[in-house]
Amino acid sequence: MSSDGSERDGPGAGIRIGSVSHSALNFGSHGSASTTNPPPGTVGPGQDELLAAVRALRADLTRLEATRDAQILDAELVATEEEITGFGGAGPGRLALLRDSLADAGQVAGALVSGVALAELLATLLGG
Repeated sequence: MSSDGSERDGPGAGIRIGSVSHSALNFGSHGSASTTNPPPGTVGPGQDELLAAVRALRADLTRLEATRDAQILDAELVATEEEITGFGGAGPGRLALLRDSLADAGQVAGALVSGVALAELLATLLGG
């Protein structure tokens, strides 16, 4: 909708951006954008504890029966580890997906000290 309240159709009618991470955006003819991402393998501040918790739970999961929920959780743990080591940290979207997978794995993750520790850390990082 334009500033005068009318709706516009056609090219340039609107822009929607769903999600952007590890990027910089520029709008307008005189704007500029820049971004600095840490080099691969560099872990950002506060992410080292998360990375250690993710790795500990992955190691513990290998000792259990491979249920479907445990396999899904492991895949999320892998993706989280890759995001942390590749970009310096895991974003809120990745953390929310990991939290949901951890909840879905329920008894499997809850029976492991590393699962409980990761759940508590995610609650702190996500504010809930």
